Amino acid sequence: MTRPEHADDPRPPRTMSRESRRIQLIEATIETLASRGYSRTTLTEVARTAGISHGLVLFHFATKENLLAETLTYLAEEYRQNWTEALAAAGSDPADQLRAMIEADFNPRICTPARLAAWCSFWGEAQSRPMYQASCGDKDDAYTRVLEGICARLSEQGGYGRDPVHTARLIRVAIEGVWLDMMTMAVPYSREEALRTVRMGVALCFPDHFSMQDA
Repeated sequence: MTRPEHADDPRPPRTMSRESRRIQLIEATIETLASRGYSRTTLTEVARTAGISHGLVLFHFATKENLLAETLTYLAEEYRQNWTEALAAAGSDPADQLRAMIEADFNPRICTPARLAAWCSFWGEAQSRPMYQASCGDKDDAYTRVLEGICARLSEQGGYGRDPVHTARLIRVAIEGVWLDMMTMAVPYSREEALRTVRMGVALCFPDHFSMQDA
């Protein structure tokens, strides 16, 4: 995925390409969602975060709804690309595949305070749910099917007798739960600690493939 151009871009702002400018504004929207929340995110606040004029934001997105929808699509595609690339590099062993998918969710590029807060903003607002379903429903379903398939192969390989649907759901809920913990606890724990927590849960599900000492 093309990465955004920020303040270190050597070109004067007005010479940025249209795509680079749009990504800059989407990244500014992520930061604004993190600091202001969904309902208080406005085009004016995004323009202020990006350090550009309100009119330039209007030129690229026209409305707050358009900007938020494209920001969600950007986040969803970034997330999809992250885990699919990790899975492709893991090989054919289901334990390696599961390990790769879990670790992908704590990739420092994906698991940042601003991105987690932006996801929470979309999850927490009722008015964003139709937008979320339109942008993320198919991607969420694809992720779930892959995770269930890996859990099914691991259960068969180790003779665990696990229900793959419930096991995959447990792993997904654990990941999303520690994401929320990282955002909401008075003293949030680190990304590494969150990953260790999820690894411990996986070791309880598949003890012959994952060690508690690795958590």
